[in-house]
Amino acid sequence: MTSLKPPSPAAALHPRAGRRCHTVLNSLHSTHYFSPDTGRELAEIGITHPKAVNFAVRTAAMGPVGAGMVTAAFYNYKHEAVAKHVPDIWRIASPEDVLAARLRAVDSTLRRLLGDEALTSPEMAEAAELALRATEACSRSARPLYAAHADLPVPEQPHLALWHAATLLREHRGDGHLTALQHAELDGLEALVSHTATGKGMRPKWNFNTRGWTQEDWDAAVERLRARGLHDGVAELTEAGVALRNDVEEATDRLDRAPYEHLGAAGVERLTELGTVFAGAALQAGAFPADLLGKE
Repeated sequence: MTSLKPPSPAAALHPRAGRRCHTVLNSLHSTHYFSPDTGRELAEIGITHPKAVNFAVRTAAMGPVGAGMVTAAFYNYKHEAVAKHVPDIWRIASPEDVLAARLRAVDSTLRRLLGDEALTSPEMAEAAELALRATEACSRSARPLYAAHADLPVPEQPHLALWHAATLLREHRGDGHLTALQHAELDGLEALVSHTATGKGMRPKWNFNTRGWTQEDWDAAVERLRARGLHDGVAELTEAGVALRNDVEEATDRLDRAPYEHLGAAGVERLTELGTVFAGAALQAGAFPADLLGKE
């Protein structure tokens, strides 16, 4: 891999540097959600329904929690969809078994997408070290998903350590993002609808398949946003809607700045560079569905 000369350690951290770094690390974290390895490993311990697999792997760090806790922590899932599988999943497999199965799936997924040479490279070890250093400044306060994952041990292998750190940084930002969404008075489905309208979120069909919402639910949320002057009622945000989404992202940046300030501008730039290479390789290897993102 090609190394670029890092900037001076004294360089100021760009206001959106943390967001850019998060984006590439979150891509690495998210590969296992779309990986057949995850479904296979969870099936081995008795969890087979795709939605149950998703709830299990993301929730297991919190222990055998009920549907209400999952709905609260995930924010944009329909509660009735959650309750169909939680807490029944914990009668099938323990959270400890799920966590072990998830880590095996992550290992298989990253080996398949990136190759053993990348996994054992100096760059992978460097990325893991930088990402873990950033997590030192994360806060548990009001961040349930981050706090639960922060209690887990750091895997020894660099590629798994990087994935673990990426998970911590993802959940830290995600928990803060929910605070920003509530301040903007966007409920879980309105958050999805408005994000999809930016062109950067999942297409409606993926929100229906993974979050449990229906077309009727979606249309009702569009109408609520239209009534607030935030959506055109079809597929686009209004000027006010764009401004509100920008405000949400900027608030999320502020709530998530500590780990990246702790790492410093040079470290953030280098981690973003390394993460971009790994995430790009995963994308090229087919880590995500081709029709995942879009407005319609």
